[in-house]
Amino acid sequence: MKKTPPADLCPCGSGHALPLCCGRFHAGEAAPDPERLMRSRYSAYVLELESYLLATWHASTRPEALALGEEPRPKWLGLAVKLAETDGERGVVAFVARYKVGGRAYRMEEHSRFVREDGRWFYVDGDVSD
Repeated sequence: MKKTPPADLCPCGSGHALPLCCGRFHAGEAAPDPERLMRSRYSAYVLELESYLLATWHASTRPEALALGEEPRPKWLGLAVKLAETDGERGVVAFVARYKVGGRAYRMEEHSRFVREDGRWFYVDGDVSD
């Protein structure tokens, strides 16, 4: 029989409680590296934290708004980080996020780019592959 994880576990898949994992970044602490920023952004999508997503998106590529509350809403199923590298003030993270919309399963694979400015990491953009 499959066990349901406790509700306080972080959606990023770390196995840690939300307040000790991505929740601290959602509350304002700076993510220490691109991987943890990306994980916290995934969790923010799951939790529909639009203000956090916009605040951690680099100003040069940030949209004005996101349509997180619009239907159909995805049901996020999980995250797998495939690669995380940092080179000075730049970083890349490759990941696969799984989700369902209308009962149909999807996966989004992205190679994301990050930059650090004034001690904070920001998501710049990414290449999505099918």
